[in-house]
Amino acid sequence: MAKNNDNSTSKKEFIFQKKNYMFMFIGLAFITIGFILMSGGGSDDPNVFNPEIYNFRRIRLAPTLVLIGLGIEVYAILLNPKKKN
Repeated sequence: MAKNNDNSTSKKEFIFQKKNYMFMFIGLAFITIGFILMSGGGSDDPNVFNPEIYNFRRIRLAPTLVLIGLGIEVYAILLNPKKKN
């Protein structure tokens, strides 16, 4: 039986290109910064309440950065760099 040589000569390609990975790393950076900003604000003594946990950075800014990062990740996955305008 003869083997088809078309498959052996075809060039292997990655699913994503350099542009996709660049956007993925940017999205990952946004998510990481968001989680870092969310951390902290606790109290050393469990009997003492620290209202610092409800400040703008932890309630509004950090979750917004995480959601923006997730949006960038979705965009990076759906981006087709081979498409010509």
